[in-house]
Amino acid sequence: MVVASGGKSIPKMGATGLGYQIATQFGLGLIETRPGLVPLTFSAQELEWMVPLAGLATQARVGCGRAGFDEAVLFTHRGLSGPAVLQISNYWREGEALQVNLAPQLDVLAVLGQAKQEAGRSALRTALGKFLPEKLARHLEAVSGILQPMAEISRAELARVAGLVQAWRLVPVGSEGYRTAEVTLGGVDTADLDSRTMMAKAVPGLYFIGEVVDVTGWLGGYNFQWAWSSGWAAGQVA
Repeated sequence: MVVASGGKSIPKMGATGLGYQIATQFGLGLIETRPGLVPLTFSAQELEWMVPLAGLATQARVGCGRAGFDEAVLFTHRGLSGPAVLQISNYWREGEALQVNLAPQLDVLAVLGQAKQEAGRSALRTALGKFLPEKLARHLEAVSGILQPMAEISRAELARVAGLVQAWRLVPVGSEGYRTAEVTLGGVDTADLDSRTMMAKAVPGLYFIGEVVDVTGWLGGYNFQWAWSSGWAAGQVA
C-alpha cells in the first residue's frame, strides 16, 4: 500500500490529514505539521499602513534568523505575500520578527547622500522613488517624519532613513493558514522510512510518498519533484 494523500494544504481541493492517521495507526512517528509557503498576516496597527499599499510589489530581501531570500514582496489586504515572504514562512515561528531590506543591492545611505548633493531641492520621497515604488517611497517619507528638502537633511537623519529602507523590522501575528498554504511542513518522520524505497521500516509493504512525508522544498518546483521522485522510488518495489 502506497500512501500518497498529500498534506493539509488547500482543504477546498480535498486535502485532509488521512495520511497522518494511517501513519499513526501503524506506529510511525509524526513531525508536527503547520502551513508552509504561506502569506503572513499582521496586526490591525500594521494593516493601517499596509492596506493602502495592497497590490504593490517590490524586490526585497526578507530574513528570519539565519535564513533569507532575495525575491519579490507583495503587499496585500491581510499583510505580506510574494515569493520572498512565502519562502521565509517556512522558517518563521510565532513571535519572531522579520528583517526586510527593500534595497538589498544598494548602499542606500550613499545614494541618499548623493541625492543631497546633486538634487538638494527635491523631497525625500523623490530620492527614495529613484529605487522604490512611488507609494512605498511616500510611506517611508511619512514614517520618517522628514518634510524638509534633501539639502537640509542631516547625515544622521539620512542614516535613519537608510535604516528604514534596509533594516525594516516587522512582526507577523500569524499566517493565512492551510487555506492558502502551498505545502504542509512536517508529516511522517523520515527516520521511520527507508530512504531508498520509502517503505516503513517496521511495516513491510507500507509506503509513504510526497507531501505526507516530513520533506519540504523551496518554491520553484522542488515539492513537485519530491512527489514524483519519492513516488518513483516506491513504485520500483511496491
